[in-house]
Amino acid sequence: MTTIPRMSNLFLQLGLDNSDEAIAKFIGQHQLAADVDIVDAPFWTEAQRQFIAEKLEIDGAWTTVVDQLNESLHEDAVKQKTGLG
Repeated sequence: MTTIPRMSNLFLQLGLDNSDEAIAKFIGQHQLAADVDIVDAPFWTEAQRQFIAEKLEIDGAWTTVVDQLNESLHEDAVKQKTGLG
């Protein structure tokens, strides 16, 4: 069975709570500076880091979801940079 690449399934693959509330809370509590790549985020375990790096490297179906998470984790930095916050 193939897992459909969705944000909830990404969190499940990362071993994190994948409820909508938990995802929103995680994103809110783990905002990254503009110059920190998602793969280099300090809160990942090594296994999570490898999973994310692998999905980005393969550039497959999961890439879009990882990119969405990356954008969400940088939301505060983008708002700050653009003055839209």
